[in-house]
Amino acid sequence: MPDTSEDVMSVLTERIEDRFQMPIADLRRAVEAAPQANPEATTLVHWHGLLTETQQALDTAEDALVEALGTQPADVLDDPVMELAHQVNSAVASRDGRAMVVNYLLDPNAPGKRGPGTWRGASPATRRAPALPTSPPTLPSARNTTAHGAAR
Repeated sequence: MPDTSEDVMSVLTERIEDRFQMPIADLRRAVEAAPQANPEATTLVHWHGLLTETQQALDTAEDALVEALGTQPADVLDDPVMELAHQVNSAVASRDGRAMVVNYLLDPNAPGKRGPGTWRGASPATRRAPALPTSPPTLPSARNTTAHGAAR
C-alpha cells in the first residue's frame, strides 16, 4: 500500500515551491524575515507548518498503533489498541483538513477568490441598490382619494 501521507505532503510542498519559485525552507526563512512582504506566502507558510505538525502527529500515532498491533493476538483488539486506532483516525482527519486549507490557498480560482473583494460582495462593482425601498412610502392625498372614491 503506498504511503499517502508522503504523497500529500510532497504534492502540496511542490505546489508551494512552484508558486514561489523557491524551496519551502527558503520561503519559510523569507517569511520569517519579512512577514508583511507577501501576505499570501506568509499564510501558506503558516498553514504548511500546521500541516507538517499534524503529519508528524499522524506518523507517531500510526507507529504506535503498528507496534501495539504487533504485540496483540490477530483476533483480539483491546481498548488501548482501539484508542490508538481512534487517535490515528483523528490525526488523519486533522491532516486532511489542513491539507484542504493549503490546497484552497494555492487555488487562485477557488470560490471566493475571483477578483478583488468578491467575498460577500465586498467589491464596489458588485454592490447594488437595496432590494427593498429604504424611504417610507408616500400616502395619496385626501383629495385624490375622495375623487377616486366618488368615481366608483
